[in-house]
Amino acid sequence: MKKAIVIGSGFAGMSAASFMAQSGWEVTVLEKHDMPGGRGRLYQQDGFTFDMGPSWYWMPDVFERYFNCFGKKVADYYQLQRLDPSYRIYYNDGPVDIPADYDALRKLFESIEPGSAVQLDRFLEEAKYKYEVGINKLVHKPGQSLAEFMDADLVKGLLKLDVFTSMKKHVRKFFKNTRLIQLMEFPVLFLGALPADIPALYSLMNYADIKLGTWYPQGGMHEIPKAMHRLAVELGVKFEFGCNVDQIEVTGRQAKRVRAGERTFEADVVIGGADYHFIETQLLEKAHRSYSDNYWEKRVMAPSCLLYYIGLSKRLNNVTHHSLFFDVDFEKHGDEIYEHPQWPSTPLFYVSIPSVTDATVAPPGGENLFFLIPVAAGLEGDDEERREQYFRKIVKRFEEQTGNTITDAIVHQRTYSVSDFKKDYNAFKGNAYGLANTLMQTSILKPSLKSKKLNNLFYTGQLTVPGPGVPPSLISGEVVAKEINKTFKP
Repeated sequence: MKKAIVIGSGFAGMSAASFMAQSGWEVTVLEKHDMPGGRGRLYQQDGFTFDMGPSWYWMPDVFERYFNCFGKKVADYYQLQRLDPSYRIYYNDGPVDIPADYDALRKLFESIEPGSAVQLDRFLEEAKYKYEVGINKLVHKPGQSLAEFMDADLVKGLLKLDVFTSMKKHVRKFFKNTRLIQLMEFPVLFLGALPADIPALYSLMNYADIKLGTWYPQGGMHEIPKAMHRLAVELGVKFEFGCNVDQIEVTGRQAKRVRAGERTFEADVVIGGADYHFIETQLLEKAHRSYSDNYWEKRVMAPSCLLYYIGLSKRLNNVTHHSLFFDVDFEKHGDEIYEHPQWPSTPLFYVSIPSVTDATVAPPGGENLFFLIPVAAGLEGDDEERREQYFRKIVKRFEEQTGNTITDAIVHQRTYSVSDFKKDYNAFKGNAYGLANTLMQTSILKPSLKSKKLNNLFYTGQLTVPGPGVPPSLISGEVVAKEINKTFKP
């Protein structure tokens, strides 16, 4: 049986491992941390359970399809609850809840901008088409050749996909009210660029948000990697935790062995599920790298984050599971992330309070809060003083907007930012979300899932196809496994 070594047990790494095992490979996953999940790790302290990374569960159909590929269902591993409201947005003139029910959402739109309910119908009709074509066809392309896109449906529907129109222009064709525009532009922020630089194809994210809904896996988002790990083990995948890879040993054009400390793992195929740039620049000799330093420096990165994991000794009143604080200048913060990278002057931020939905993530009578400020990748100086300064700023706004005080009830606090992403995940420039999904970094214009120098080295995850996010990572693992199996027989 041929051996596949997977470096990293994030979502993409475990997905690749499971698809490889299913097709007959002997698979070993090497993970530097003591648990699976990568950025989706778990952090437990003082009776609180924190998801360290992803906190939004969108595109439930992608997760269902993933488990179905192995004859399983999501419900075999964890239970989902649809959130209602899906989330709350705090504008400078007060909060607005985004209802899960579509008729209720139409009424909300109409109350903000007369005529916008019909516009929403039209917008989502287009977005549905993009979602169905995008998720069923585009994201499953390995991005190795333009010939992949010579598909009758894709060619016929090219104009309908709005690849060459920006999300900013597209949204403004339908809506005029600033609040509605911000609401419709918000989902593409997950893709790592300003709406002006994201193709309108990605209005498919609005369809995912509004029609498919926002969900929560009971127990927390870590239930997903926990389930993926369990499935992988059931398929025969071996995991080596606390196994920090030092080098990929090469003979000719073949990656022959993966070295981790004193241990060496023989490989017929190597799959890099860790940070692509790190694998290229730290695990390979220069002669075996696909891309130059100059290439990497020119990549447009999605943001990093300044995160706070907060445990409270009391419950809060009238708060929702997900809240977005758009009570300051949206465009100014965007400029400070993408155009003129700097620590933001007055940041937008996001708060997740999973204990609103799930009593198991906090001690009785307590509350579990996760604050996130998007910041530019590559920033220096995220020391404790700066972290505390930003925490005071956003807590003040949180307290003013929600009518709750929290500073008097904090019993646990941990921060996490750019330098931590670098240290824990070897993340290029400390990014949190990978490459920005700009037009010039889409599909064949992303770093290739196959090494240009080594015949049996492949990549998966958020720096290659199809891009950032948990659902795309699941698909990335499947795509790379299929590409390997086209070339190599297990």
